[in-house]
Amino acid sequence: MWRDVRAELAKQAYRPASWLLLAIGVVLSATFAHAVPYAGYRGAASGAPGAGRGLAEMLPAQFAGNAIAGTPVFVGALALIFGVLVAGGEYGYATWKTVLVQQPSRATVYTAKLVTVAVGALLLVLALLAVSAAASAVIAALEDQPGGWPSGTAVLRGAGAGWLVTTMWGTLGVLLAVALRSVALPVGLGLVWLLAVQNLLAAIAAPLLDWVAALQKGLPGANAGSLVAALGAPTGTPGVAPLVGAGQAALVVAGYLAGFALLAGWLLRARDLD
Repeated sequence: MWRDVRAELAKQAYRPASWLLLAIGVVLSATFAHAVPYAGYRGAASGAPGAGRGLAEMLPAQFAGNAIAGTPVFVGALALIFGVLVAGGEYGYATWKTVLVQQPSRATVYTAKLVTVAVGALLLVLALLAVSAAASAVIAALEDQPGGWPSGTAVLRGAGAGWLVTTMWGTLGVLLAVALRSVALPVGLGLVWLLAVQNLLAAIAAPLLDWVAALQKGLPGANAGSLVAALGAPTGTPGVAPLVGAGQAALVVAGYLAGFALLAGWLLRARDLD
């Protein structure tokens, strides 16, 4: 098993797309969690139009929440693309049979891919935490504010929640890739759901229809947003809102992760690879 995991990790490490997704996630987080809000704060402080986001939300005490705020939508979309590439690349290059000829079972290869997705999600979350911590420290220094770093337990909880959410989205990407046996279509459908459908449900349908509002509380995006909101993510961030409690949100997200993984594994095992 570990030989297969090492091989899969090495394969993804040599793919420029994997590092590009990581870089995009870091840039988006630094830009929209720190640079843009700080520019708005400075504009408001100098009398320019716009209220700006409060300085307290950009200081080190809130860095963990800012780091994981994008995981329900934008960072989650990057994780989904990574999951599609990990599983769908074998269909795009027609290499499933070549891989399986050298391996003991489909389950072993598939498990190695899931581990790779989880490791990639962890690296992404750790990078976001590091960038958020650095950016918040710079802002605190520029504004002559005290550090006030959160406790290690709070940071670990935030990191765990971010990892759970990003791994769930990455596993959804694996499921879409296995179900549709391709790369382009799974990426397109996954992005439509993450960036359009779930936001339309939250912003338009849920306020008008009670049954949509109730249904939304069982969807992966809403529970991901509730989980990170409970751990300090700013509620003004797209997809972040405390619709359900943190305990329910964590269980639902974990349930979706397990369900996506099991369904994709069953499809891979039950169908021919032609």
